[in-house]
Amino acid sequence: MIAERLLTRRLRGLRDQQLTLEPHRPGDLPAPTRDGGYLLYAHVPFCELLCPYCSFNRFPFREEAARAYFASLRDEMRMVADLGYRFNDMYIGGGTPTVLVDELAATIDLARELFDIDEVSTETNPNHLTDAVLGPLEGRVQRMSVGVQSLDDELLKQMKRHDKYGSAAQVLKGLDFARGKLPTLNVDMIFNLPSLTDEVLLRDLELLEHVGADQITYYPLMVSPAVEKPLERALGKVDYAREERQYRLLSRTLSKTHRPTSAWAFSRDPARLIDEYIVDHDEYVGVGSGSFSYLGGEIYANTFSLRAYREAIEKGHPSVDARMRLHRRDQLRYRLMMDLFGLRLDKKAFATAHGVSVERSLFTEYAFLKAAGAFSRDDAQALELTESGRYLLVVMMREFFIGVNGIRDLARARLPEAERVLFDEPAACSRPIRMPQPVLAGD
Repeated sequence: MIAERLLTRRLRGLRDQQLTLEPHRPGDLPAPTRDGGYLLYAHVPFCELLCPYCSFNRFPFREEAARAYFASLRDEMRMVADLGYRFNDMYIGGGTPTVLVDELAATIDLARELFDIDEVSTETNPNHLTDAVLGPLEGRVQRMSVGVQSLDDELLKQMKRHDKYGSAAQVLKGLDFARGKLPTLNVDMIFNLPSLTDEVLLRDLELLEHVGADQITYYPLMVSPAVEKPLERALGKVDYAREERQYRLLSRTLSKTHRPTSAWAFSRDPARLIDEYIVDHDEYVGVGSGSFSYLGGEIYANTFSLRAYREAIEKGHPSVDARMRLHRRDQLRYRLMMDLFGLRLDKKAFATAHGVSVERSLFTEYAFLKAAGAFSRDDAQALELTESGRYLLVVMMREFFIGVNGIRDLARARLPEAERVLFDEPAACSRPIRMPQPVLAGD
């Protein structure tokens, strides 16, 4: 697909035109500017296994450290409440939020006490699909997303997940057990893994058809610079040339039983979509080490150091310590990308929110997508996507998140030695932390 190659080349070239995530006065998180409408994101950075392709802020699980962390996380939530924030939805990511289900339950209970939380989404791993974990979450969690990644035993072994999280047969058994325990079950998968053949992908899709999950999310492999070499040693070299073929294969197969609800999510019932908080909420507040907030056109980053995180909370202020201001055009590009990722951009809502039409404010981006055949609908009310358009949004999101993962890589490289050695990381990076501009195509 020529459009994909042009878009990828342009986006990767723009990484050289980076904006700096500057140091920020510790704890200085702005007060809300409206009554509600925000999402609360909570990050739990502990994993029983550190996957070679993951750039999220994560640490090897140690119970004592994790319990102390959850206590600090709840204290930070109280600070956010004191600032005046109110939330209807909460997303808990990681790491693995369910490593200590009693602590997770206590954190959700406090969130409901402090805020007007209606729905909670959380992530987990297949080995936690048990009564001991799911039982305490019934009535507390409305959406659970399970990181399966693959249902091929050889791939699971290559990813070092087979021994810790179970064989494909064991994973399928866990998914069958979990079905119906919580209102919505989502299965996270990865396509374009180096060893993932089309035949294996089709077999995975056939197995997933019988799982009965409410939603299946197929992420493209997103490799940041810091994990590129470890991933290549574990799985092989990434081949982006076959990404589109595998996307179209999975899209057309899943569309027989599921409906696309984002560029990479497919749901049996679109009303029960797993909360993609970056799509459903234009602003959000992050609590926990390594989380991000997006408020008033600015990105705020919390410290990635567990020690610095604990010290910030003990001093009585949120853990934010860096920020970046998006220029107006970048804000418009970001919103265009997120709305289209959710498959529909409301033109009137866009114009009302930003004071200018999408065609006028982002003419180059709009014209590129239109020429590439991205729109199935383009009228006075909305933009909607064709299958080709959905794939172009996958490409945009892939490159965007690779850039975000680059921030995480650099932030982790700047951790104190005692924390960095947990990952066998290279020497601390002396470069400033930088973030790519959320540009789609051209200026």
